Order: sequence, then structure tokens, then C-alpha cells
Amino acid sequence: MTITLPDGSTKQFDQPVSAYQVAESIGARLAKAAIGAKANGQVVDLHETLPGDCRLSIVTAKDDDADALYLIRHSTAHVMAEAIQRIWPDTKLVYGPPVDNGFYYDVELDTPISVDDFERIEKEMADIIAEDRPFTRYELSADEGMAKLQSEGSVYKIDNAQRALEADPDATLSWYATGEPDKNWEDLCRGPHVPSTGRIGAFKLMSVAASHWKGDTAAAALQRIYGTAFANKKALDQHLEQLEQARQRDHRVIGQKLGLFTIDEKAGPGMVLWKPAGGMVRNLLEEFLKAKLFNVGYDIVYTPHIGKIDLYKTSGHYPYYAESQFPTIKMSEHASGGEDEYLLRPMNCPHHCLIYASEPHSYRDLPIRLAEFGTVYRFEQSGELSGMTRVRGFTQDDAHIFCTPEQVKQEFRETIELVQFVFNTFGFEDVNISLSIRGEKKDKYVGDPAGWDQAEQQLREVLDEMGIDFEVCPGEAAFYGPKVDFMVRDVIGRSWQLGTVQLDYNLPERFELEYIGSDNAAHRPVMIHRAPFGSLERFMAILIEHFAGAFPLWLAPEQVRVLPISDKFADYAQSVYDACKAAGLRVTMDNSSERVNAKIRVAQEMKIPYMLVVGGRDAEAGTVSVRAREADRGDLGALPLEDFITKAKREVETNGAEQVTA
Repeated sequence: MTITLPDGSTKQFDQPVSAYQVAESIGARLAKAAIGAKANGQVVDLHETLPGDCRLSIVTAKDDDADALYLIRHSTAHVMAEAIQRIWPDTKLVYGPPVDNGFYYDVELDTPISVDDFERIEKEMADIIAEDRPFTRYELSADEGMAKLQSEGSVYKIDNAQRALEADPDATLSWYATGEPDKNWEDLCRGPHVPSTGRIGAFKLMSVAASHWKGDTAAAALQRIYGTAFANKKALDQHLEQLEQARQRDHRVIGQKLGLFTIDEKAGPGMVLWKPAGGMVRNLLEEFLKAKLFNVGYDIVYTPHIGKIDLYKTSGHYPYYAESQFPTIKMSEHASGGEDEYLLRPMNCPHHCLIYASEPHSYRDLPIRLAEFGTVYRFEQSGELSGMTRVRGFTQDDAHIFCTPEQVKQEFRETIELVQFVFNTFGFEDVNISLSIRGEKKDKYVGDPAGWDQAEQQLREVLDEMGIDFEVCPGEAAFYGPKVDFMVRDVIGRSWQLGTVQLDYNLPERFELEYIGSDNAAHRPVMIHRAPFGSLERFMAILIEHFAGAFPLWLAPEQVRVLPISDKFADYAQSVYDACKAAGLRVTMDNSSERVNAKIRVAQEMKIPYMLVVGGRDAEAGTVSVRAREADRGDLGALPLEDFITKAKREVETNGAEQVTA
């Protein structure tokens, strides 16, 4: 056997070996740390015999390694299932996979499991882990395996096995025992798992929810117990702290408290209603980006929210997005009684193609850059809707660049620089970039393969020339072209996909777009799609949670609140308000009869960046007593009113690089 290691080196073996034996041949420390392996891209058990010559990497228990977490969480799901059956022997097991951030197990049990039972379950789990029993795999032929399941009588496991055999009639069925087969607890499972229960790090049960067999509400009612697990307690504690931070920063809660947006069933689920404060932030976001776009040569366009179905058939969006689109609308517009069929637009690009095609173009006109804050519609399933992050109507900061093939690399580079500028402005410094290309299923993609090859190569060259580290993701391309996606990590460490830039040789072909080249012949332009924000709704949700509602001064819907100490200073407070208003600051005044400390507390709860407390001394000296909302800045002392206004305007102009100081 020839084993190729991640560094390209190879090891030769004259007989079949396991990943553990390979690790041993490299070093005792690696073998001791190993919990699994990856053979030809597939995660496998550490002690499983390898499938002949292969590429192999050893998996160790690292905090952030996806393969290690998969093994740990899958194994912890088994331990939890065993613990539940120890406590409630009548429990019928369904399935228990690892998922994002943890694992779950669906069970059928007449006794309701609640969070009050978690401590008891966790204690049993800790005992199983302390026993450090091996995860032992054994296999049976299809006939032997089905006979075993029939004798045990679990309809769920029988169904799981039947589906596996339908997919591969020649397959064997595998079980994992935590210990010895036929002696210790075991479960029908494909694996893989860590070598023993003692290799599971730190775990915690998180929640319990109702579920149904195969997701069918008419089928058997089940209980789904969620948990999470990590390589060690430190990583688990960090995750739990992140969850607590996320709970406190939930944009749905903060958005309601600060009056930013609402979602009303009367308007429809997934339809966001932007309230005045949120509308102000949205307008500021749009104006911020528009100012940049004007500077780099974009033109703003506007297009309808609806179009004839043939438009989206030409573009390919229908039927590619058919399952997530609103039903079409049929309208009779002909004397003969014939009907036209319309669709709420799923994307803006077909409309921009029509604008380009509406007049002739020379190579001298290109590139043409059309930008639009265009609202699009997707009929997301109700169970998938979530605040502003998953909605049915959302506005993209969309733009499409029509250029010559020779201009592609420069235009693509500039779009990436635009995305980087946006992220830097909002303090998103931790950004991962992926290049999404075609996968093996070529029928998923439209257009000439040669055009795809050229497009993918051009994007690689741009990223390399810019010195950008990127991950190649086969199979993640859009149906019409490769793309570059941006994953940003927020202030509490969560990753979000925001901006995207896509290269497209196909829509210009579908819409027969042309320009006249220097040779006086007709040529196809190349199209670049880009959206730095992604969607305003989702970007707003991420900003709310990133800043915990405390927007920077330039973006805050209310920048300054004037707080007179008492009614005696109402006239001076009004003059302060008027001066701030005249200077272009977004200012309000609290004229309530509350004591000033209560006014300050309310302003801080509403995340107002600056509070101007005014009393007798301020009125005499023409000053304002400035309080910043941040605890580490707090009371900035008295400033001449003119100085405060100058410094506040400078903070706005620099997007917070220069702040108001005492």
C-alpha cells in the first residue's frame, strides 16, 4: 500500500494497515493524539483498515477542526442515547446525527423529557465517558443484519437499514458497540467515531423539541434532544459564552426595542416593515454605498418588481429557482382572451440585461456599470424564516458590469476592492474568501465548458495577483458562472456570508447581448454580478448584532440627545438643539419631567451615541456637558457647544476614526 500524506510524502506498507498504524509509523505522539483520519477526503475510524492506496491525513482533537468535531459530536450522540436508555429503558431510538454546532438524537418515549432531566442525563453520560469503553464496529450481511433488526423489533432502525440497502443493495449493515458487541450498548450506525468514549471532550445538553418521523406531522411523534460537544472544556465554554452573547445581541429583540423594524402577519411572514429609525439606517447605508459607486463610475437604474415569465425563462432563473418562487400571476391583456404570465422577480439581473440591450454599444462604451437597490422575492418555507436574516422579500445592493473579455480581470479586481472597502468601513476585519467553481455534476450548469474554464482561471489569477488567500469550493458555483464569496466573522466570532462577486459568460449569450468591437464586428460582452452587502435586510440584522444596537455615530438613527436638567434651562436646551440640527446632526430633546439621571439611563438604553446635559453653568458659559454612551468613555466633561459640533461632524466624516474627546 502507498499512503500519501498531506505534505506530499509517501509511506509504503507491504500489508493492509489502519490509519492508527500509519500514525504510529510517523510518531508515537501523533498516534496518541489521533481520534480518526481522512482517507481520500472521507472521514474514517482510526482503526479501520484503509482502502488500499490513498491520500491520508490524521485527525486530532483540535478546537476548530471540522472533522474532529464531527467525530466527537457523532460519538457524543451515541453516548447520550445510551444514557437515555439507561434512565428510560423503553426508549426507542430513531437517529442521531452531528449537525452544525452540535448533535441531536430523535427518540420515541411516552415520558416527556424536559430540561429538568438534563442534569440526570449528563451524569449518566459522564459515567459512560469515564468508563472509556471502545467504539467497536462490526458488520453483518444484509440478510443477517435485517434478521437481527427484525428480532429487535425497532421499526425505525428497520426503515433506516432498508433505505441504506435500497441505495446500495450489496452493502453490509454496520453497528457500533460502546464496548463489546452483544454485551454492551450498541446502535445501527455507519460511523465513524472516536476510538473510545474517553476521547470525547466536553459536552452539554442544550434543548429538547418535538419532532416527527421523517418530518411528517401525521407520523409518529418523537422527542429531539439537542446537545453540543467540543474537544475540551475551554472550547465548550467559549461556545456557550458566544451563545449568550448572541442571545443578548439578537437582532429581533434589539430591533423591536430600538424601533428599527417589525414583521406583522397581516403583511405576511418574512415581509420586513422598516420603521423610521431602521429606515434612517437603511437610507444611510444606501447613500454611503451610492456615494462610493458614483465615484467609481456606476450608473443607478430602477426596474420593476415583476416581469413576464418568459424573461426569467430566458435568463434561466425559471425554472432553476422554481421551488422557492411565489406562484406566477396570470393576467388577460388581449382582446382574444389570451393570458400573459408574470412572476415576482427572483433576481434583478434579467432586467439589467434588457437595459443594456435597449441601445447599441461600442467597445468604447464599455465597461457599463448598472447599479440598483432592487427588491427580489423568494417563497422561503415558513419554518426557515428568521427575523431579517431569512425573509421572503429582500433588497439587494445589486450591480451588473458589462465589459469586454480584456477588461474582466481589472473590473473583477475593482469589485473585490469595493467589497473590502465596505467591510473595512464597518469593522469586519476577519474575512474568509472562497472561490466557488463547478462540481462533478456538469448538468447543473449552463453554458460552454470552455467559457467556464476561462472564467474560473481568470478569477484565480485575480485573487493570486491581489495576494488573497482563498479556499476553492467545487460544486458551489452559481448555475451560470463561478463566484467569489466573502465570509465575515463578527465581534463575537460568528461567521456570516455577505458579499459575493460572480463572473458570467452565459446571460449575455442567453440575451444575445452585443457590442461592436474595434474590428467593426459584433462581440458578446462579459457580465459581472456583485453585491457587497448581499441584502440590506440580512446586512442590517448582522450590523445590529455586531454592534449590539450601538451603531457608530455616522450610522446611528439618533446621534445626539439634549437633556436639560430642569425646565429652567429649556430655552438654552432649545438653542443647543437648534444648533445641532442646523449643523446636520440627528438630534432629539428629552423635555420630560424625569430627573436627569433617569433621562441619561433611557438614552443609554436606546443606544444614543452622545447625551448633552445642560444646566445653569452650561447656559452661562455656552457649553454642553457631554456623556458618551460607552462605559469606558462615559463623562467627557464640558465642551463649548461649537467644539462639540465640530468634533461630532468630524467623527461622522471619518466614519468613527476620530471621536469626540474632552
